[in-house]
Amino acid sequence: MTTVPRTPPHLITLTLLTALSALTLNMLVPSLPSMARDLAARESVTALAVSGYMLASALFQLTLGPLSDRFGRRPVMLGAVMIFVAASLGCMLAQDVAVLLACRVMQAVIIAGTVVSSAVIRDRHSAIDSAAKLSLIASAMAVAPMLGPMLGGLLDVALGWRSVFALYAGLGAVLLVLTWVDMGETREPGLPAPNLGDWLALLQSGPYWSYVLCTAFSVGAFYVFVTGVPYVATAAWGLSPAEVGLGVGSITGGFLVGAAISARQARRLGMGVLLASGRAVALTAVALALAVFAAGVSHPLALFGLTLFVGLGNGLTLPAANAGTMSVRPALAGTAAGLSGALSMALGAVLSTLTALVVERSATPGALLAIIMGCVLLSLAAALVAIRLERRAVPGIA
Repeated sequence: MTTVPRTPPHLITLTLLTALSALTLNMLVPSLPSMARDLAARESVTALAVSGYMLASALFQLTLGPLSDRFGRRPVMLGAVMIFVAASLGCMLAQDVAVLLACRVMQAVIIAGTVVSSAVIRDRHSAIDSAAKLSLIASAMAVAPMLGPMLGGLLDVALGWRSVFALYAGLGAVLLVLTWVDMGETREPGLPAPNLGDWLALLQSGPYWSYVLCTAFSVGAFYVFVTGVPYVATAAWGLSPAEVGLGVGSITGGFLVGAAISARQARRLGMGVLLASGRAVALTAVALALAVFAAGVSHPLALFGLTLFVGLGNGLTLPAANAGTMSVRPALAGTAAGLSGALSMALGAVLSTLTALVVERSATPGALLAIIMGCVLLSLAAALVAIRLERRAVPGIA
């Protein structure tokens, strides 16, 4: 009988797995037109390679987290990466759009890189130390989507769209070997498998939902910005796509700064301070931006310069909020992370749709900032509830 290795994985392994799950979402976006042309499909159909992937990611998050709580982190991660490699090869070799989309949906299983990695960190560290570690991994989640479309576009021009999926398969194979060698099981041996009562207790927990809602609306502000700012920046100032892309990067740059601060200062500041300060920074920035545009000042730097601090606030808040979701019931860390991620993605889809409808009618900075303000206020309210419940020492908070 083979003994399961129990040496915890290095942080770089978890970071690379997380980065691959983020990279897989949008690296193929520049290739959608050529995919449609080569497979004789409508572009609206090949676009399902993105929207269908997002839906599948949400569903996989709901299942992979609980599976890792029941069967362990290592087998679930290994299985997910194996399926990802096979699905990537299927996409690369697909000769019709139906096969491509079916394999593309199965690629979404790599979301385990995010869900299971978060659970692994919580297995090994306290809540506040988990927040610091998650801050480092969050940087991969921010950088990979920025670099993905650029790399995908270059590959499409040089080698064709199938090369994107070949790269996915190659990266997956490398990480499969790395996971096999480096990732021992971190779920404590002898823990009873979670049962229905455990899951119901998690779902009925006020602290859990306060952390989840803080996470979801903080991420929601980002989705609103990314969805609406191309329309607003073009209508209000006539910015080129390249200039809009640079502006969109401002909020991601702010996030990286906030995550770096969180990683270095989490232990000293504590989770409550990170939650509150992040929301306060975001609220102040959006309020100031609204005041600037209400005063008649209209310049792209006023928008991008201030929404940068929304990203910074998210970088401070999100690692602590994510650690909090997994700390209510540490034995269900995978389930907690998966449900939180799925809800954030679902809410992001709703908010993106709402934003598109609003800016279609009024493509102004004020309209966009009003929606972002709503998200920030709701995330602040959830953060304050989480802090209050933590101070009351709710049983189960570690």
